Amino acid sequence: MRRRSARMYSRQPRRPTPLPPLLLLIFVVMVVPAVGSIGAGFIGIAIAGAFITAMIMPVLVVGAGVYAVNQRQRRRALRRGAAGTAPLPARPAAPPRPDLVWVAARQRFYALRGEYAAFECDTMQVLRLPALADVSVPSTARFVDAFAEAQALETDAYPHDPHGAQFVAAADKAERAWRAARDAAERIRLSGLSPAERGTVERVIKLLTTARDSDSDPERLAAYARARSELAKLDRAGVIHLPRTAQAALDNAAQGALPPARETA
Repeated sequence: MRRRSARMYSRQPRRPTPLPPLLLLIFVVMVVPAVGSIGAGFIGIAIAGAFITAMIMPVLVVGAGVYAVNQRQRRRALRRGAAGTAPLPARPAAPPRPDLVWVAARQRFYALRGEYAAFECDTMQVLRLPALADVSVPSTARFVDAFAEAQALETDAYPHDPHGAQFVAAADKAERAWRAARDAAERIRLSGLSPAERGTVERVIKLLTTARDSDSDPERLAAYARARSELAKLDRAGVIHLPRTAQAALDNAAQGALPPARETA
C-alpha cells in the first residue's frame, strides 16, 4: 500500500490541454460581433452577426471535433513510439564451410563425368551431335581442357585450401564449358556437313535404329555390318570423329547380335 501511494503522489499533474484554435475562432465570431453591435447601438448589425454565426456554427463545431480527434491520435502514436524498441539488426550469414563446398563440387563433377561418358559411349548421340565429339570445334576444345583440369585436381578426400578451392573453381568451369559446348553442338548438328555426308550420317542412324529394334537376327546383323562399314568411311574422311568408347560399344552391340553358337555332338 505504501509503494502504491508513493507512486500515486509521485505522479506529476497532467498539463491542461490548450484551447484549440478553432474554439477561439468560434468565440471571436460569436462574441465580438454581438458586443460591437450593442456598443454601437445598431440592432440590425447584431441580428446580421447572429445570423452569420448560426450559419457557420456547424462548420466550426465539426472542425473543432476533427482537430481534437487528430490531436488525440497523435498523442497515442507518440506514446506507442516511445514505448517501442528499435528492431535488432539482422546477423550476417555465416560463410559456407569450405569442406562442404568441396563435397558439393565433387558430386557435381561426378554427375558431369557420367553425362560425358554416356555421350561418348552412345554412337547415336555422337552422330546426332558430332560437334560435341570434335575438338576442332572451339567450344568442345574449351570443355575438354576444363574437364582435364578439374580431373587433375580431383582427390579422394578434402585436400584443404588452396587445393580444395582450386578444384571447386575448376569443377564449376568444367560445368559451364560443358553446357556451352552442348548448346553449340545442338545448334550446329549436321549443318557443317555436305549434303552427301549428311545423307550418309542419316543413313547410318537408320541402320543402327533397325539393328537395335529388329527382332530378326539376319536383319540386325546386316544392319550392324553396313553401319560399321559406313562409319569407318566417315571416320577415315574426317567427317565424324567417333570416340573409342562409342566404337567399342558399337562392336559389343554387333557381337551381341550374333546368334548363340550351337553345340556340336
